[in-house]
Amino acid sequence: MKNKILDYLDELYPNPKCELEYNKDYELLIATVLSAQCTDKRVNMVTKVLFSKYNVFDLVNVPIKEIEKIIKPCGTYTRKALYIKEMAKSLVENYEGKVPNNREYLESLPGVGRKTCNVVLSNIYDVPAIAVDTHVKRVSERLGLAKVTDSVLETEKKLMKKFPKEKWSKLHHQMVLFGRYHCKSRNPECVNCDLKECCKFYKEKN
Repeated sequence: MKNKILDYLDELYPNPKCELEYNKDYELLIATVLSAQCTDKRVNMVTKVLFSKYNVFDLVNVPIKEIEKIIKPCGTYTRKALYIKEMAKSLVENYEGKVPNNREYLESLPGVGRKTCNVVLSNIYDVPAIAVDTHVKRVSERLGLAKVTDSVLETEKKLMKKFPKEKWSKLHHQMVLFGRYHCKSRNPECVNCDLKECCKFYKEKN
């Protein structure tokens, strides 16, 4: 079953990539934080404005109200604006504005949890990682790779155990895209899915 999943995802998404748009490492970090409870499409609209006006050094000093005004469409913008200010300050003071390959440091930043850290490290430094977002968790549950009662961390650990380490980062992107465009929360495209025979959701529905 695991090989069938990998083969089908390779067929659908042979060269998957993060749909958050960025040119610099800190831009990906900020965009990923903004993506909490928000779509990548909306985040990309917001960061296009934000990063055209300010770089990481500017963000240390720019009035927080200005950041709030720009990122408001992403939701929970007062908290996220504070995160951005504090992240920028820490990166500038400790790493000359660069995002380091340092999980412990990154997870100490405000607004940065394990999922965000996995996204950043896998995309910037090719660190093998599986970031479990709502799409990855849903797909994992439907395919019987994890239980509905599993936490995000438990789901991540199960996926890491089931699939080869060299596949983790690619698999993460594939599962995100598969959950976003095929195995959707509502009206999933089960009829045309090659994995329906091993899908608990499909079997229960039919």
